[in-house]
Amino acid sequence: MLANLIRLFRYRGLVQILVARELKARYRGSVLGFFWSFVNPLLLLLVYSFVFTSIIPRGDLAGLEPYAVFLFCGLLPWTWFSSSLNESANILIVNGNLIKKVVFPVEILPVVAVASNLCHFVLGLPILFGFLVWYDVPLRPADLVWFPAVVAVQLCLTLGLAMILAALTVHFRDVRDLLANGLTLWFFSTPILYEMSTVPEGVIRAVMNVNPFAHLAISYQQILFHEDPFDHWRWLAAVAAGSGGLFLLGYWFFDRLRDSFAEEV
Repeated sequence: MLANLIRLFRYRGLVQILVARELKARYRGSVLGFFWSFVNPLLLLLVYSFVFTSIIPRGDLAGLEPYAVFLFCGLLPWTWFSSSLNESANILIVNGNLIKKVVFPVEILPVVAVASNLCHFVLGLPILFGFLVWYDVPLRPADLVWFPAVVAVQLCLTLGLAMILAALTVHFRDVRDLLANGLTLWFFSTPILYEMSTVPEGVIRAVMNVNPFAHLAISYQQILFHEDPFDHWRWLAAVAAGSGGLFLLGYWFFDRLRDSFAEEV
């Protein structure tokens, strides 16, 4: 497995080519093209701003203003996370013609799904930062240093889960439907619409603390939105260690099943 894992790094050029192909294919035939990568998060933020300021003034109730910006600090990385898992679950089936080619490194397909959605996440960041400046939310350079670390931890977590889901879905197609419902539950059990401090102490708080994305969302919120200095680094370190182990487990699981992919697709 270690040799295959090292070889995965050597395929970074092929990953870049496939990510570029995926991004071009997604917007092929559209008038705005890659500009949709900016328009989509902008429209999403405008919709949430309208809903939670004019229809449901959630920010006043939660003591979080501007609430739409607080929400977007967790929603943008969640979009990257959920989209990557949804696409990874189906990526081996969609690319069955490539899998049947003996020389093709099939393990890079989940990586391509995660990396292409990472590109959309990065392209959405200027919209988020623009609204932070617009609403006079202070950005502290000392806290922004942590931002790449949070992105790296999320990338590792997402890759590990993507490997497992891609391998499982080839054998059990029900995984796609289970994943769609599971992500909905996961979203509402993550402090994106609300703050972690509003969760009651006890069993519920303990269960939510096991949720790795909860601590990623809190880290993004503390770095980008809250005025207090970033102090969630211990939880982030724990999630980083778990994500590293999950990535190795996911790659091992994928590697064990790779010989059966060609027959199942």
